Amino acid sequence: MRIATWNVNSLKARQEAVELWLAKAQPDVLLVQETKLGDADAPEMPMRMLGYEMAHHGEGRWNGVAILSRVGIEDVVTNFGDGPVRDSTAGAAVAVSEDDFDPFDEARMVSAVCGGIRVVSLYAPNGRIVGSPFYEGKLRWFERLRRWLDETQAPDAPLLLGGDYNVTPAPDDVWSEVKAHGGTHVSEPERAALASLRDWGLVDAYRTLRPERGRFSWWDYRAGMFHRNEGMRIDLLYATAPVAARAVWAEIDRQARKGPPTPSDHAPVVLDLDEPGVEFDAGWTGALERIAARTKPRP
Repeated sequence: MRIATWNVNSLKARQEAVELWLAKAQPDVLLVQETKLGDADAPEMPMRMLGYEMAHHGEGRWNGVAILSRVGIEDVVTNFGDGPVRDSTAGAAVAVSEDDFDPFDEARMVSAVCGGIRVVSLYAPNGRIVGSPFYEGKLRWFERLRRWLDETQAPDAPLLLGGDYNVTPAPDDVWSEVKAHGGTHVSEPERAALASLRDWGLVDAYRTLRPERGRFSWWDYRAGMFHRNEGMRIDLLYATAPVAARAVWAEIDRQARKGPPTPSDHAPVVLDLDEPGVEFDAGWTGALERIAARTKPRP
């Protein structure tokens, strides 16, 4: 069974890329973030024609999460079961300011049982600036995630939480802690929130199989950061022990970040359970050596 996560940075803009990637990597389950669609606009029929059922939780022009599955979708939960989110298609009336920001007004969580595993697609708030209301809201969102685990899940059950966590677990997961996002994504409270999930009983499934440094899942579009490998590993697959014990292979598809078509600023992260899935070129062979040679200071 192959499970992957991918922040597509607009499913409408990236639908062709997603369809091509599904054909290339053939995941059984794809967890999608930042669809930027309302539920009525989700491409359920095109995905069904490719063999995938779709559970989508969206609000319009921002955020949005989805699950694509060819092994069934059952018992869908959205927004931690806390009710509907606001509709961002309403325009300026719902524009988010520091005074009214509430991460629970936004479509950031959808969960379902697929192939006997409860999977969760997560899109954590960015946080923007350490100490801002957006940052404090981000920490509250992680507290709600941990409470959802405490109240509804069990560490000995098959469970996988995948998505854009907008936090790097450790220093090796970012090109520069000093330069990264003005302090967010690397701060101790954010990393403590991730540690709380691991303390509950989740395992960083990618890292257990891939200890290599320099393998990131996000690179800014600006200033050639991708070509210099100035990125972060913020797209994570956290699994309970029964799922982690089945993991045999993991990869970040750097090739998908290159396009064409026009790529997302995130790359898909893939986890195989029980046996390896179809082989594909993830674009890492020789890449880090070429990047090191290209960025080596001149004498």
